[in-house]
Amino acid sequence: MNKQNGFTLVEIAIVIVIIGLLLGGVLKGQQIILDAKIKNLDNQFNGTTAAYYTYLDRYRALAGDHRTATTYFSGVTNGDGNRRINEAFDSTAADTDESRLFWLHLRSAGLVTGAPNDPNQPSNPFGGIVGVSSGDGATATNGQRITKLFVGFSDIPNNIAFMLDTRGDDANPMAGAIQANPAAYIPGDTDTLFSVFFKM
Repeated sequence: MNKQNGFTLVEIAIVIVIIGLLLGGVLKGQQIILDAKIKNLDNQFNGTTAAYYTYLDRYRALAGDHRTATTYFSGVTNGDGNRRINEAFDSTAADTDESRLFWLHLRSAGLVTGAPNDPNQPSNPFGGIVGVSSGDGATATNGQRITKLFVGFSDIPNNIAFMLDTRGDDANPMAGAIQANPAAYIPGDTDTLFSVFFKM
């Protein structure tokens, strides 16, 4: 009598359970990583805001806009002192752009990490940059309508931009304390990258 080899139902059930546990672990791990990135982004906003106010309190001037920064630090450039941080938050055009001088002044004051002579904006957890600028609501600079100082984060996936706006504001990318560009969120899309702006 020939005995046929094969898997029993119990063996197949065990394999399915193991695969399910592995998939569940992978998905949970991805969610933990995503949650950590969002928490890190929140921390960057809070840290940037704290550094901004500390600099303002200590030197009575805006970092980046400080027109007498060279009095306090060597190897820096002065801002124009107009109480605004000019140029786009993500500018890489010139080291003398106030949005880049912002980081140079903060680093020179020892308020954020990095070399004191480095004007480059830091990276955010999603691979873009973190920058600061003064908004221009009339022309929707950078795609936002915030009329005062804001912290901008570039290259944020659509679903994360929507989550940040929904959780912290009004889910409208063109209004409120959290705004985004492009001007509309795309349901289910994770590929389109947004710039997200947090009012300070």
